[in-house]
Amino acid sequence: QVPLVESGGGLVQAGGSLRLSCAASGRTLRNYAMSWFRQAPGKEREFVAAITWGRDSTMYSDSVKGRFTISEDNAKNTVYLQMNNLKPEDTAVYYCAAGTHAWHQLEQRPGEYDYWGQGTQVTVSS
Repeated sequence: QVPLVESGGGLVQAGGSLRLSCAASGRTLRNYAMSWFRQAPGKEREFVAAITWGRDSTMYSDSVKGRFTISEDNAKNTVYLQMNNLKPEDTAVYYCAAGTHAWHQLEQRPGEYDYWGQGTQVTVSS
């Protein structure tokens, strides 16, 4: 098991920024491909961003490209999602996920991730 804990969610006005964190205790996140997903009420879980196990490439959904950035702090064993220029349609519960993928593999299918956090709520007001 990889216990993932998200934090950093909250209420923000449109145009604002938030930084989500995903931390793990007892496991090194550097050993996994990491991603962020989100789920709005009544909708399916949606891919947001991913970074490879090799940490050599990232991928973003079209809806967040240019506004969100996935990154990692190895010293803190934490993966981040920096979210800028937030829009009301970004409102959702955000989840981080860890997967044992190939070194350069970028994966946006939720079923391909092995471990999930409990989620953190992000609400963007107009």
